[in-house]
Parts: sequence; C-alpha cells; structure tokens
Amino acid sequence: MAQEDVFKKIVSHCKEYGFVFPSSDIYDGLGAVYDYGQNGVELKNNIKQYWWQSMVLLHENIVGLDSAVFMHPTVWKASGHVDAFNDPLIDNRDSKKRYRADVLIEDQIGKYEEKIEKEIAKARKRFGEAFDEAQFRSTNPRVLENEAKKSALHERFAKAMGEMNLDELKQIILDEEIACPISGTRNWTDVRQFNLMFKTEVGSTADGASTIYLRPETAQGIFVNYLNVQKTGRMKIPFGIAQIGKAFRNEIVARQFIFRMREFEQMEMQYFVKPGTELQWFEQWKQTRMAWHQALGFGAENYRFHDHEKLAHYANAASDVEFRMPFGFKEVEGIHSRTDFDLSQHAKFSGRKIEYFDPDINESYTPYVIETSIGVDRMFLSVLCHAYQEEKLEGGDTRVVLKLPAALAPTKLAIMPLVKKEGLPEKAREIMDELKFHFNCKYDEKDSIGKRYRRQDAVGTPFCITIDHETLNDGCVTLRDRDTMQQERVPVSELRARLEDKVSITSLLKKLC
Repeated sequence: MAQEDVFKKIVSHCKEYGFVFPSSDIYDGLGAVYDYGQNGVELKNNIKQYWWQSMVLLHENIVGLDSAVFMHPTVWKASGHVDAFNDPLIDNRDSKKRYRADVLIEDQIGKYEEKIEKEIAKARKRFGEAFDEAQFRSTNPRVLENEAKKSALHERFAKAMGEMNLDELKQIILDEEIACPISGTRNWTDVRQFNLMFKTEVGSTADGASTIYLRPETAQGIFVNYLNVQKTGRMKIPFGIAQIGKAFRNEIVARQFIFRMREFEQMEMQYFVKPGTELQWFEQWKQTRMAWHQALGFGAENYRFHDHEKLAHYANAASDVEFRMPFGFKEVEGIHSRTDFDLSQHAKFSGRKIEYFDPDINESYTPYVIETSIGVDRMFLSVLCHAYQEEKLEGGDTRVVLKLPAALAPTKLAIMPLVKKEGLPEKAREIMDELKFHFNCKYDEKDSIGKRYRRQDAVGTPFCITIDHETLNDGCVTLRDRDTMQQERVPVSELRARLEDKVSITSLLKKLC
C-alpha cells in the first residue's frame, strides 16, 4: 500500500475512534485547526507527562514554568519576531492558491529522496539477503543521478534561504518545473514575505486599546522569567526551565493533518550554561533527546539528526530530530545553541541587567542557552503513524491495531464480563473499582468478546481481561495481550502488580537512567 494511502487511513482512523476531530466540525471545520477527542486527549496528556517527568523529575536542576500567552509587545520586538518572523509565499495565478516557496522546494527535495528509496527497495527485493545497500548507493547510476540532483538543489536552496533571496527562490521553483498541485500549471507570482504572528488588541476602549500578539513560541516566556526563576529558586548554572504551552502561527500553508497547524502546543526546555561550554552541552542534549525518542521502541532506523548548515541569527549550532513519517523524514524536535542572544536582547530592550553571578569564578556574565523544543502535535502524529498497523490473521481475517507504547496508550486495561448476566458484570465492576485508582480502565460489555477485542485493538488498549464463570470459583481472569493476542489466566489479586509497571510512565523513564 502506498504511504500516501496509509496516511489517509490514519487520518480517517483518528476521527472514527475519537483521537482527532476537525475543529468546529458541525460548521464544516476551520482550516488547520483541530480538536483532540476522548482518546486523543489521553494520548496527548501521556506524551506530555512522559516529556515533563523526563525533564523535571529526572533532573534536579530543571524546574517548570507556565507563562502567559499574552506578553508585552516589546518582547516580540526584542526577540526579532516583529521584524523577521516571516515565511516566503508564492501564488499560483490559475488556481488562486497560495504556497510557501520553501515548502514547495523541500517537497521537491523529498521527491528525489523518494526516487532513491524506490530504487533501493526494488534492489533489496531482487537480491534478498545478498543485497549490499551501501555498495548499491555508491554504484547505481539512477541513485547517483538523483543524489546529485538532490544535493545540488539542497545547496542552492540553503544559500537562497540563508540570504533570503526571494528572486532566487522563485527561480529555483521555475528551474525545477514545480507545478501547482491544484491547477497543474507553473504560472507563479513573485515570492514575497508574510509575517506569521496573530495580532489582537487589549484594552477596554477602541481608543485605549494596545496591539499585542498571540505568542508564536513559548521560549520567550522562559527568557523573560529567567531572573524570577533563578533568584527565587536559588538556581545555579547549569540549570534549565521547562514549559508546555500553546503557541499560534498564521500558517498560510497548513497541511498534512496536525503536522502543521495554526494553533499548536510546544514542549520546550531552555538550559542556561556558562559561555564557552555551550557546544559540549549542545552535543549532550542531542544524545539525551534522541534517547528519549528511542525509548519508545519505534526503531533507531526511523530517526535521524539533521544538522543545520545555515544557522539562525541567534544560534551557533542547531540540529533537528527527524522521524520517518508516511510522507518522509520530518522534524519533530529541534535542539539549538542559542548563545546569549535572547537574554542580551531582553536586557537591552527592558533596561534590566540580566546576568548570573558565578561564585566559582567571582564574575557575572550573561548565560548561553541550549534549547530543546518539541511539538506535542507532531510527536502525537509520529506515535500514531508508527502504531497504526493492519494485520492479517489466521483464517483470513484482518484487524486494525494501534500498537501504542503501553505507557502512552489512552486506556491501559479493558474489563469485560463474558456475558451480561449470572453475576459476571458485578464481578467485573468490582475489579474495575479496585484498579481504576491506579490506571485508566474501561468497562465494556456490549457485543461478542471478539468484537470487543477488535474495538480495543483499534484504540490501542494494551491489555484486556475477561471475567468468565470460572472467575467466580477460582478468582482468576483471562488476560489478553494486544500485540501478541496471547491469553493467560491470572489471579485477580496479581493484576495490579502484573500491569502497573508495564503501563506506567515510570517504565519509560527507567530506560533513560
């Protein structure tokens, strides 16, 4: 099945099983805005809990913060967002559709990558176990040709973006013969800049209202609170401040479901370090963050680092953690060495002295910052994309199953009486009343036991227990594993001990220590 078709099925599955709905669905939705349903909000909260505990619980020198969405407008002047937070946009005159020029070119680079991967997949199928991928990549003419085209385009694109050369971006689109996906034509306008921040007003009267912005990132809330946290927490460098919160960007080309939205959530940690040590900490946090992702068990081959060749004006090192989505490797997290740019800018614009007195060297300095920033929604999507599977079973049946990490699954345990009579529902409720204090349980007595299993597979419930007539005599239930579908008899008294470590966030955190 084509990866594009798989992705469409995932999107459909999300709505059918209560993970993600289009916002304002009864009014035909609102573009690039989504609501998380009953299962989606549980999965999302578990992802956030995994991140939060990995930062704040496992690191004595990292503390939390929850800053406001509304901030003084000068914050965004100091950070550079007012003057420089822009996307290069281009219109197709025939379809009247607007696109991000950089995204069109990135997609073209992705097409060269897809051609290379198709050649490798065909060769792997042809040669089987004897296939040597490294040799094939270095010798096959078609792979080499597409690799050369990709590299040349990437170099040209990086240079144009670094210089923000809008004319060159358009010329690349023309030279690569990139067509509008809607009209199929190449009748493009010039590329121009568009600021991504949402504006609004605060004040009781029209005359007295002030223009403010919905924050386009959560990081600035951490930077402007650096002094508050450092002093009240008596924090010593190095230390970090972690935050989870909403951000807003007026994305013109919001696409690929929840991958790029106008309202989204970020998990960010800013780590303040002594100048001169920042690159060592940068490398350390790269490895720490990759370990966090790989602890979920999605396979190391599905992750890679993408080190930035052209750096933002505030950075001296930057790298992305990319995950293999159905539409290619895409960024889910960024790790940046931001130097002292942010604190210095806020000191300049606020007139406040934002420094750290280091007792070890008896000097004051402006700390440098290492940032780790991960999109909750992108992480949510990567988890779902890896978990979604269609399996053929013995006898010719198929099942759709979400093989979610048990610690992230919305429901940990489904409790099912075999029939709705003869004391089985009462016993099932008794078991649920005992276990519901320890993890999220669902009671299900409707339909045949087979249909109930399939229903729980589709939402990713890792374990089901069935209460039958023998349970009333021997105090045991049938425990079913979602992934293997194997069943075993387990005493009710052992259920909590058997399941708790497997389904708790702690089971993931232990892999990081």
